[in-house]
Amino acid sequence: MNLPVELTSGQFQLVYNMLSLAIASMLASFAFFVMARQQLTAKYRPAMVMSSLVVGIAGYHYWRIFNSWEAAYNLTSAGTYAVSGKPFNDAYRYVDWLLTVPLLVAELVAVLALPKGRRGALMAKLVVASALMIMLGYPGELTTEVGPRVAWGLASTVPFLYILWVLYTELGRAAADNSGEVKVLLRNTQLLLLATWGFYPIAYLLPLLGVSGAAATVGVQIGYSISDIAAKCGYGVMIYQVARAKMRAEGIEEVDQPVVVTQ
Repeated sequence: MNLPVELTSGQFQLVYNMLSLAIASMLASFAFFVMARQQLTAKYRPAMVMSSLVVGIAGYHYWRIFNSWEAAYNLTSAGTYAVSGKPFNDAYRYVDWLLTVPLLVAELVAVLALPKGRRGALMAKLVVASALMIMLGYPGELTTEVGPRVAWGLASTVPFLYILWVLYTELGRAAADNSGEVKVLLRNTQLLLLATWGFYPIAYLLPLLGVSGAAATVGVQIGYSISDIAAKCGYGVMIYQVARAKMRAEGIEEVDQPVVVTQ
């Protein structure tokens, strides 16, 4: 990634602190999801396992991004930050997405507890679409030239919209088949899906919206970090709540106690 030659102290620290927040959020979420797994029945545990993997993988990559950002700039005597000559490796972010996005879509399919045949076919399609979305988007991220960035962005948008449509539709169907607390949570998950996934294209388009130089670099890093925290940590918490609500609807109160089925 081409970095601006100089950043103000505020710009550097803003990205520095946001990356630090992302690491802390991923690690805290990992601890919570690992412990929360024990509160779910066997049917819903795979979703929580995948949530743990998502934030664990993301936490590692954010640590690498954080270290790379810190090494890419040196504090000057004027109080600004100048490039050190060491490259900033933002490819860690795309490697992370290549691993975590398929897991994100899989955890949602898992918590919906779809029939086995339908679940397998749906996961396969979404995983392939996820890989295509990331691989097509990466070349555009490497340039700020309008033509190539738009071309690769549009190519990546096709699988992006397909994934979003499938997940949104499946959540809608599941909400229609449930009632009460489960229905409300599934509807809220639909809204969270649109809000978090919708933020990624905005961050990607910043260099094309008249935002350039240091502002574009800072904006992209902040935008992607906020999106990742919401889409990975927030999404996992919502998945947990959906699983617990579905257990209560099935008459299961606590996993570590004899199962009580209400009539």
